[in-house]
Order: sequence, then C-alpha cells, then structure tokens
Amino acid sequence: MLARVYSGAVYGVDAYAVEIEVNAGYGDPSVVIVGLPDAAVRESKDRVWTAVLNSGFKPPMGRTTINLAPATVKKEGPSFDLPIAVGMLVANEQVNLPSLEQYGLVGELALGGEVRRVRGVLPIVMEMRRLGKRGVLVPLENAEEAAVVSGIAIHPVGHLREAVDFLAGRYEIPPYLVDLETLCRQELAHADDFEDVKGQESAKRAIEVAVSGGHNILMVGPPGTGKTMLARRVASVLPPLALEEALEATKIHSIAGTLKGHQALITNRPFRAPHHTISDAGLLGGGAHPLPGEVSLAHRGVLFLDELPEFHRNVLEVLRQPLEDGEVTIARAAATATFPCRFMLVAAMNPCPCGYRGDPRRDCRCLTAQVQHYRSRISGPLLDRIDIHIEVPSVRYQDLSATRRGESSEAIRARVSAVRRIQQERFRGHPRVTCNAGMGAKEVQVHAPVSQAAQNLLKMAMTDMNFSARAHDRVIKVARTIADMAGAAVIGPDHVTEAIQYRSLDRNLWV
Repeated sequence: MLARVYSGAVYGVDAYAVEIEVNAGYGDPSVVIVGLPDAAVRESKDRVWTAVLNSGFKPPMGRTTINLAPATVKKEGPSFDLPIAVGMLVANEQVNLPSLEQYGLVGELALGGEVRRVRGVLPIVMEMRRLGKRGVLVPLENAEEAAVVSGIAIHPVGHLREAVDFLAGRYEIPPYLVDLETLCRQELAHADDFEDVKGQESAKRAIEVAVSGGHNILMVGPPGTGKTMLARRVASVLPPLALEEALEATKIHSIAGTLKGHQALITNRPFRAPHHTISDAGLLGGGAHPLPGEVSLAHRGVLFLDELPEFHRNVLEVLRQPLEDGEVTIARAAATATFPCRFMLVAAMNPCPCGYRGDPRRDCRCLTAQVQHYRSRISGPLLDRIDIHIEVPSVRYQDLSATRRGESSEAIRARVSAVRRIQQERFRGHPRVTCNAGMGAKEVQVHAPVSQAAQNLLKMAMTDMNFSARAHDRVIKVARTIADMAGAAVIGPDHVTEAIQYRSLDRNLWV
C-alpha cells in the first residue's frame, strides 16, 4: 500500500514542502530511503523502526521504500522521523488515517516513541499554511514557536502514539494558541542598564546619536575605560521590536536552533558578541546546507565586535557587503541562500597593541611601525562604513567615586523612540529605509537639506581631513539624526560640527 505524508524542510530563511511517499511491498523486511537524504535522514530508519516497536505497533513485514520529494534537493536533519513513522504505519495498514493529507507533520523521534524538538519549525509552519493545510503536528517544545503563525492550527504532540490517535480521530488535541500582542508587549527587563555607567558622558551621547539613527559605531580607548560595558547596554536603549520585526528575528533563530525551550517569540533586540577567532563562515553563515551566521542572528539588533583589530582581516572584509546591503547571499553548487542581516554594528578597539597610546596616565611601549601595523588590520573601506568613531578616555576618579547613578536606559530609550518615529514618518514611502543610516544617495538629497553655512563647513572638512565621498555622506546622515534629536528640519552648522567630531579616526588617529 502507498501512503503520502506532508512535511517541510528549510533552505535559507524559507521552507519548502516535502512529500513523503511510503510504499510497503513484499520481500525481506528492510527500509530504504531515497530522495537525497543526508546521514541523519538515512539513520532515521533505525530510530523510526525502534520507536514504532516501542510504541506498541508491529514492525514492517516486507520491503518498505520511502521517497522524499522533491528528489533534487538534499534533505537534512531528523525532523522527518515523525512523518516517516506515520507513513510506515499507514502503508503497512496498521492504522487508518483518513485526514492525514490535511495535516503537516514534523518532529524527531526518540527510541521510546517520544517526539523531540527540532529546529526550523516556524518557517515550515508558514509553508504548510501557504499550502492550505488544516493544521500541523509539532513537538511539544516547539508549540509556542509554531503558534505565532496565524491562520493554521498547531497541535503539539509528545509521543508517536498520541499523533496516530489524533489523526485517527480517537484523541483530541486542542490547537495551541498564543497572544501575539501580549507577547510583543512583554519586553523583558534588561540586566544591563546605562544607569550603572559612571562618567563617559560624551560616549553616552554618541551612543544615543548612533541608536537614534541606526548608525554603526566604533569606540577607541585604553583598556578598562568601559568600552565593553557601554556596548553591552546599547540593546537596552533600542526601541522595542515591532511584531513584524520580532517574527523576522524569530524565524532566523528558529532555523539556527538558538531559540530557548518553549520560547514563542524573540521579544528583545538580539545582541550577539562573537569571539575574535570566529571564521568568515561563522560570521556570515555557510555550510553545505547554509545556516545563518552571527550577522543574521543579530538581525534587528546589535552585533558587537570587541577588540576589532584582533579579528582576521578576511573576516572583517566580508562585513562590507552585509553592512551596505542589509543581507548576505551564500552561493552553493545546489542553490543560493539569502539571509537578512540588518543590524547595528558596535565595535571596540585599543588605540595601539599595548593599549595606552595617547593615555595621559600610562606610557605607550609600542613602536610606530607596530602601531601602524595594528591599525592597518582595519581597512579604509570598512572604516568608511562605520558612521561614528569616538574616543573613550579613562574615567576620572571623581566620576567613579560619585554615588549618584546615571541616566537610566528607559529614559534614553524614550528619547530614541521619539526620534525613530520621526524617521518612520519621513521614510513612509521607502519600505527598505527605516532610519537615517539606511538612506541612499537619493534619500540624502531629498530628506537631508543642509544650510549654506553647514555646506561651507563640510567643504572645509572634505579638504582639510581628506574625507572620502562615502565619509561625506556618513557625516550628513549623522548630522540628519542630530538635527532630528534637536527638532530641526534643516541641518545646521552645529549639527555638522558634532557629526564631524564623531569621525575621530579620520581626524587624528588613523595616521
């Protein structure tokens, strides 16, 4: 007998439907899986066989052939265990499941028949909804994640026997429901708050400007000045995630398998801080079956690169295209996968290998050639893509000993949100632009008018500081954000002056 069961697999950030055909025939008892299965899928026949026995069913008596269609795409992972097991039972006429084709199934099986959590459930459920399926059977631990997709019933199952009884109509599993609006309002409390930071008022101001306009920022200063402390608090002042943004981020983390158990939705802005030994594939994503890297896991959030010059040069260079385009494309022989990666880059570095060049309290031990070699690890084109460069000096004792706490992240976030709303209204007709940092050349001409006095100032900066054309545009974008924070419609000299001050490496350090 031939049985058909429907499931799905993930490629890139989207899923495609997989039709699992199971045929029970005559011959010696055996199970054959075709349709480009990987090692994990091929091993599923042993897991499924044992799970079927331990669930109280009889083993297949003859040759069982399982085809995973489409056969031109390689299938990976253990998520086909549950649909294969159900298909085997139907093909061997052990159960009658008349409603089977109305449902999608996904889940890994333990040897005892328990259904285990798998990754990528969210995009698979979206694909099942597109196909018009009535519902999807998912593992219990994936129920919250799957239920954020509206318009399709989610039935969580904990055991193979439970899934079979439900499809046979002998057991009722109510659809799992979540309240998306409530989830989006449940903004988790940040453990890191700006009120813990003492001193560094100029750095806090620069960070507020960067967050208000979505600008990338690089902090340069000696060790122990609080660069990492400041960076870890950037996410706490970003505006709350909108529902669409939360779904985008959750989809990526679902594919990567980084969602925590019973987590329905990414409700806080992601913060990713990879170690400097990371490879370019780890940063961008990759593999024979491409998975998202750190830049995509930071989508709609913050990517923090500490000790920036310690990263391999080739790793830093691959950041240039994602920073410019907001997405990364990974080409493989079989297909091409594209992952979104619209993140805010926050980086930190020392001014020299020993860390104390320019520090009035400590002498620098580095030779000029060592300093130049250290700084040359960051290319000019990459530096041009970082809008704001600031110096973070040592904290004064008076600031450290002060008992008064600093301004809270909540207060800063309220101002940032107000400025972001101005930009959302400004770019309402530009779906790909959500903040000032995302403006292209046309948007800069239309939405960033510069007064004559400010233009004269920019001309002097271009001449005296050798700004590149890209750096010129970055200054205007930052000045637009500063003007928005001040409630000004036209960019004035004060706004341009402050924006120029945020190009520290262009002014005096990058020599």
